[in-house]
Parts: sequence; structure tokens; C-alpha cells
Amino acid sequence: MTDPSEYEWHAVSDRGLVRQKNEDYVVADGKIGVFVLADGMGGHRGGEVASEIAAKTVLKHLQSKVPELLPGELDERVGYTGESVAAREAVIKANQEIYQTAQTQPQYEGMGTTLVVVAFYLDRMSVAHVGDSRLYRFRQGQLAQLTSDHTMRQELIDRGFYTENEAGNMIQRNLVTRALGVDTSVAVDVREDLVLPDDFYLMCSDGLYDMLDDEMIAAVIKEENSTENCAHKLVNMANSSGGKDNISVICIRKKSGHRTHNNNWIHRLLRRNR
Repeated sequence: MTDPSEYEWHAVSDRGLVRQKNEDYVVADGKIGVFVLADGMGGHRGGEVASEIAAKTVLKHLQSKVPELLPGELDERVGYTGESVAAREAVIKANQEIYQTAQTQPQYEGMGTTLVVVAFYLDRMSVAHVGDSRLYRFRQGQLAQLTSDHTMRQELIDRGFYTENEAGNMIQRNLVTRALGVDTSVAVDVREDLVLPDDFYLMCSDGLYDMLDDEMIAAVIKEENSTENCAHKLVNMANSSGGKDNISVICIRKKSGHRTHNNNWIHRLLRRNR
């Protein structure tokens, strides 16, 4: 868990200017430092249903698991913290929920969703993601993408078949190679990172970064003092650039001067002496 006073955050989800409905879904629990963003796909409200199931399932699972964890304690079986293990479990559970819903309700056949979830604790974060929704970090004037898109375009770039520029002209950007709900199992990418005071994190659906490039995103983050202002400005700019898809963002800032030290040894000692 994290101290809610350490972070400022704001979330916005917008239909955009072209789509008839909003198939994105965002949820958060600032008290436990968990943030979730999903971008659904599929006909007959399938995308809406898939993204809502995913986001709510993940949040509910982490709300039950995170308070029971010793913050930052390593699970030696897998080499990740308990928060990372719980996040991965939550995503797998969400995949099963969506898949089962589609199997029992034929109108939702083929529905799926991307997902990115972040859990903050101590001075660390755990990230789990599937698909092409992204997590960025803005630190000391530099914007970095912390997730790798699960798309055909990105996979061909990673394998060296195309450069970034070549792929941009030849391959559909948002042809995803992984999504929740389309199969009985799903591969989940998990990573852990150090969090520093004044770090700014942006979770977003492709409706944002398809309309704004990284330089434009970085300029907004640098200019805006509050997460609320930043979130609304990014969405407004994406709409001004065409708003071709649903646009969802969660902006999170680690406040200055807040640095939490790892006191796991105290927790372990207290638990041992109960």
C-alpha cells in the first residue's frame, strides 16, 4: 500500500468526436495506490462490456489483496514483489471473466480489451499490461514510454524487419497482437520500477497518442502544474487534433519531498513476535 498523501492524480475518459460510444474504462483507488485503464473492442457493446469487466475485476482483486501484503516484499518463487504478483493474478482473472462472458452470451463473441494497471507502494511501482494502452513517465524533463505496445507494428520493429519510420508508413498502428478475453489464457507483461519525488506518470489509451506525439505530450506535462489540468488539456488537445477514437488518461504525480523508506524488516519483526 501507499500513503494517499504522497500522490496527486486525476482521470478523464472522453468519447472523442467520431465514435458513437465510449469503449474505454478507467478506475482507481488512491487509498491503495492502484490505477487501471482499459480500451475495449468488439461489436454490439462488446468493447464497453469487456473494458468494464476488466477494470472492475482488476481493481476488486487488488483491493482485496494489496492491504494484506507487506509492502515491497519479494516473492522469491518468481522474483517479483507481492504487488506485482497480485497485479498479474488480477489481469489473468479479468481475462477469464471476459472470456467466460463471451462464451455464455453470444452477442459478445469476439470482444476483448487492452489493459494497463499500476500499483504504487513505498518508493516503487508495479506495472502489468496487455495490448497497446500505454504508461509513460516524465522525469527531469524527459518523457519515457514504460510499456511496449503489443501490436504487429511494434513486433516487426522489435524483430528488425522495419525501422520506426518505415513501419509508420506501411503497417496499421493499432493492430493488436494481445488482448484480454479473446482466448482462455493471456501473456501479461510485468515490470517494477523505482519512483522518485516529482515523477509524473501518464496512463492512456491509443486515442491520445494517435492524436498527439510524444513531444506534444511532454510539453503539456511540463507546462501544467496540476494533474487535473494536465489530464483535461491532453484530452482537449486530442479532440482538437481530430478526436478519432475514445480518449482516456490517468495523470499521477509523486509529490515533492515524499520519500518512503522500506521498513519491511520492522513489519517482519512485528509479525514474527505476534
